[in-house]
Amino acid sequence: MSVATARLHHASVFHRLPRGVLALVALACITAVGGALVAQHVFGMLPCPWCIFQRVLYLAIAVVALIGWAAPVCAVTVVTSGLVLALSVGGIASAVFQHQVAAKDSSCAFTLADRFLSATGLETAVPWLFQVTATCAEAASARLLGQPFEVWSGLLFASIGLTAALLLWHRRLRA
Repeated sequence: MSVATARLHHASVFHRLPRGVLALVALACITAVGGALVAQHVFGMLPCPWCIFQRVLYLAIAVVALIGWAAPVCAVTVVTSGLVLALSVGGIASAVFQHQVAAKDSSCAFTLADRFLSATGLETAVPWLFQVTATCAEAASARLLGQPFEVWSGLLFASIGLTAALLLWHRRLRA
């Protein structure tokens, strides 16, 4: 293989890599929300405001990642990767707060998540997706493989954040 052919092959594979990874991030987020809906509507695991707030973050990450995937411009991929990283940090913070603070409280009223849902009207606009049906303490009793849902959510947010950071690092190396 000639040097020119090798460079062209290298550029084509690695140029598309970040966009494909962003598509996988969006798919992971949509799958997480789908899993939460199955847990809620099929298995009766009722969500608290922090559960719903994390759904909103997953959907926001999915939208941003899909924009990055669809846009052929490198600068858009960098911006969307940065936004995915920022949103995933917010997701980690919300999962940690839910696990460390909110899960021990019998009411989630007037927390950031509760105020956000009230202010946006999402709960009444799309109740099958965003309606709060449990307190934080009640939601904390739901487990998957012995761990609370917010622990799994925090791990997924951390994985997404690491992926976004690696995409940004990859772009920095190419610049």
